[in-house]
Amino acid sequence: MVLRTFATSVALLVGLAVVGSVAGPQWDPRPVSDHLVPATADTTVQVSADGRAVPDVGAVGDHAVRTTRVTIALDGATVDGVLRRPLDSDGDVLADRPGVVFVHGAGTGSSAEAFVDTADLLASAGVVTLVPDKRLDTYSTRERDYEHMALDYQRSVDLLRTVEGVDPGRVGVYGESEGTWIAPVMQVDDPAIAFTVLVSAPIVPPREQAAYAVDSYLRNTQVPDQLFRAIPRAVGMQFPGGGFGYADFDVRPWLERQSAPVLVVYGTADPSMPVEQGARIVLSDTAVSPEPAPVTVRYYGGANHGIRLAPADHPGNDPEHPSPLHPDFPRDLAAWVQGLPATGTAEPTVAGATPDQLYLAAPVPRPGWWGNGDVVVVAVVGGAALVLGGLTLLGAVSGWRALGRRRDRPAPAPAAPGIAAPLGVLGLASVATTVVLAVYLMLVARLALDYEKNALVVQGGWVTVRVLGLVAVVAGSVLLLRAARVRAERRAGRDSAVARGGVAHVGVWAVGLGSASLLVTLAYWGVFQLGI
Repeated sequence: MVLRTFATSVALLVGLAVVGSVAGPQWDPRPVSDHLVPATADTTVQVSADGRAVPDVGAVGDHAVRTTRVTIALDGATVDGVLRRPLDSDGDVLADRPGVVFVHGAGTGSSAEAFVDTADLLASAGVVTLVPDKRLDTYSTRERDYEHMALDYQRSVDLLRTVEGVDPGRVGVYGESEGTWIAPVMQVDDPAIAFTVLVSAPIVPPREQAAYAVDSYLRNTQVPDQLFRAIPRAVGMQFPGGGFGYADFDVRPWLERQSAPVLVVYGTADPSMPVEQGARIVLSDTAVSPEPAPVTVRYYGGANHGIRLAPADHPGNDPEHPSPLHPDFPRDLAAWVQGLPATGTAEPTVAGATPDQLYLAAPVPRPGWWGNGDVVVVAVVGGAALVLGGLTLLGAVSGWRALGRRRDRPAPAPAAPGIAAPLGVLGLASVATTVVLAVYLMLVARLALDYEKNALVVQGGWVTVRVLGLVAVVAGSVLLLRAARVRAERRAGRDSAVARGGVAHVGVWAVGLGSASLLVTLAYWGVFQLGI
């Protein structure tokens, strides 16, 4: 019996491993082979391409700043905003200044909290800045429309052009992260926008950027290799409940139509963005525009996603305790904006610290079998419901029979001898493995987003998940062998059955089918993948 149990368990494990392997795409990102090398480590903007010297411009801290709350009328809504204007030595608003509208990255985007230091430092150098609140009634995790968001932010551009002290012909847009999918759309819709600043720009579609970021974070967290297979299966699927159409938004058609200077900015310690690939795409796409837009690229060493100097072991952003901006970034930003158009063609085009992107962001393979997230949810929830419902049903049958039994004889069990124990272990272990896997993935996600390592959680947790899965498989093997023995006895003419009574049969089949659904789901997410 032991030998047959071992052989059956091995066969089931191999079968689940094969099913898990062929049920969805693998993950094999292509390494970056042609790296982008800055011409110099000095990010300062100095001389234009045609030899003209960049004009003298205001430096950070030259001016006091007047901060004013404003209201911006949108189509069907209003949002607040914070306007910052530089003042002269007499306390009057400077005249004929360039202006910048800030476009938020992902999140809520409060004007009172977002871009505070960047907008303030830029204003102190002589640039009028406007940070609007993000419109939230049309923005959610499931639904976003970047073209419509561009129209909303355009209202802030229109307002800033009318503000005292602003030169309406020198108003541009500053987009960060998700906002860099919006800023190029704005410039195409309104060619009068004088420039765009793209900070920590994904450039590739959101689905590709998400897969790239997950891969980068997981590699830093040093997760088991089996978990990487989950990247295309999770990110590439049609998300449960529908929506998320913006996941495949492609900004490149708008980049190909840019007509105003573009400043591209990355921190070399930003693990979530394809820092080399993004710059290359902007350089190549803008070059094919009917009116090619000059591009300036700057890399800041040790800076994270917000161009902030975060600790090396935690390059993410902490909204509650933001780290300081890289000191050279506001200086260069102010010089570039105020020096246009000369600074748009300033040499060198690419400067700063050397970036090191390991893998390319690329289209995410789509799952074939389980490409619909609703199916995955049904398989998990339905499987768990069948297991727990079936076990409850068998328990109720056993209790009912115990109440109605005669005192001189035991109550008949709902299942044949040797069936109940492995059936219960199979069902409970399948559910437990699924729950522990979900908890494990959440813990790993938290570690990854915090850019932390914890071998006990990452490696120990994975071993726990696989051991629980192995318990379920062994229990399933024992159940199959004992069920086969019962059927053999029945064929031999003995009064034997896996379950006794119609209700008991329903309970046994519910646990078996539910467990099978959960085991196949676990195989899909790599729990039974061969290897350590």
